[in-house]
Amino acid sequence: MIPKSAVLRVARPTDNLKVITDMYINGLGFKLLGEFQGHNDFDGSIIGHEKHNYHLEFTHHHGTTVGCAPTKDNLLVFYFSEKGVWEQCCQRMIDAGFKEVSSYNGYWDIVGKTFEDVDGYRVVLQNSEWTD
Repeated sequence: MIPKSAVLRVARPTDNLKVITDMYINGLGFKLLGEFQGHNDFDGSIIGHEKHNYHLEFTHHHGTTVGCAPTKDNLLVFYFSEKGVWEQCCQRMIDAGFKEVSSYNGYWDIVGKTFEDVDGYRVVLQNSEWTD
């Protein structure tokens, strides 16, 4: 069993490393935790919140093109129990360059909003509390 203290890194490629990194930092209030260049022909950025058990990594492989998200249902989902905080984050997403879209799965539109980045990947901001 994976221990509760384990750190989760969600990694994905992009053709727009600088743009994507800035969008997620500005939209979700993340910090740049690390970056690398020319590591086995890869550049990358690692973003998130210090001391949290998750972070995101975006990479670009020199000489390759990865294109857009393979489906409209590739999601990162964040839950917000406080409506005011949720509304502020939704506005930050728009200000950061995300496009508000209808969700592929309509469930996410009931009490949430879906935002698409320049690569076609989506982030759902859900205005509800996560329960086990």
